[in-house]
Amino acid sequence: MKKLLLSNAAEVVTFMGETAKKGSEMSKPLVIKNGCVLINGETIEAVFPISEISRFDTANAEIIDCTGKTVTSGFIDCHTHFIFGGYREEEFNDRLNGMSYMEIMRRGGGIVNTVSKTRAASIDELFFEGKKRLKQYLEYGVTTIEGKSGYGLDIDTELKQLSVMDKLNNAQPVEIIQTYMGAHATPKEFDSADRYIDFIIEKVLPQIKEKTKAEFCDVFCEKNVFDVAQSVKLLTAAKKMGFGLKMHAEEIVPLGGSGVACEMGAVSVEHLLHIDETNIDKLSKSGTIGVLLPATAFSLKEPYAPARKMIDNGCAVAVASDLNPGSCYTQSIPLIIALSCMYMNMTIEETLCALTLNAACAINRGGNIGSLEKGKQADVVIHGVPSIKFLSYNFCVNHAQTVIKKGQIVLNKI
Repeated sequence: MKKLLLSNAAEVVTFMGETAKKGSEMSKPLVIKNGCVLINGETIEAVFPISEISRFDTANAEIIDCTGKTVTSGFIDCHTHFIFGGYREEEFNDRLNGMSYMEIMRRGGGIVNTVSKTRAASIDELFFEGKKRLKQYLEYGVTTIEGKSGYGLDIDTELKQLSVMDKLNNAQPVEIIQTYMGAHATPKEFDSADRYIDFIIEKVLPQIKEKTKAEFCDVFCEKNVFDVAQSVKLLTAAKKMGFGLKMHAEEIVPLGGSGVACEMGAVSVEHLLHIDETNIDKLSKSGTIGVLLPATAFSLKEPYAPARKMIDNGCAVAVASDLNPGSCYTQSIPLIIALSCMYMNMTIEETLCALTLNAACAINRGGNIGSLEKGKQADVVIHGVPSIKFLSYNFCVNHAQTVIKKGQIVLNKI
């Protein structure tokens, strides 16, 4: 097998283990000065200081000199809606100019706009646009993303979105983990959310299970979307069918869905702008990960999720982009880092944990990716700065220079 040696990095910085870090553990990465990462084939063979290099067989390894640079695990964006048809740039700018969301909805905007365009889009069109977005992710050092459906709200289009993700998974380096999110809104064909939830359970979930590689089922638990009882009904059925559970919760109104999701054993609850102390406590005592989306709060000019309070109370936190065409059209990891550190009061160490190991655990991949340690998949980023502290200090600048996926150099800007 071909070996690759990342040699003499100013810092190799990684969290260790297969489970999410909680609370204060999110501030305690392994930092190796003058560090090396030895890759053998698709996996990591060793991580060590250069002073110990004689212990390892590096004779035939290809060497990348990382002097003055920082090496981390590949970034993981664990919450995206990156497959969709059309754009909503006019709506976004109308909102900036004072138009309310309800006004935009009344004129046919909002999610209905994207649903109609996604239904009309061909597989080739969705593939082409999705591939461009994934290329941009790779530029930022993202090696794995989660992709949600939910812009079809019917059987055919939901299957189409997921099939495009599967096709893209085989066409470019960024790994895609699929989530079915038909419960994103109630489509116009249904006169009630209850009837739509029953339709999903009876007609859609069996086809998603049979015909796609979707691993998770997600639901938008929110006022005027799906209430807690409807969300529980759907997730209970999904769990019986073998799906992992996710929930969008407490984004606009604190309904308490996050606590219920924790009780159900959800892998993650996501958004959490308005999570209260009771549900923070439930989250901290559970195995569920809180996925925070600071760029969405930034885009909507809403208060940020209380990351500092959550971490200080022992929660496991991940951060992600929420790339979507309506409320958050960005996949900028440098922006996510800046917002996490400056406006959610997270340290850069906590933010790195939230973008790597904890993000991996939010998609059930903690045993394989998210850290630099022996036996894990060799997903690595070399940053052109001498310390991870520069990722927050020199903010909103893309410092990723070289990206390695499964031991292969898939991007090199040097």
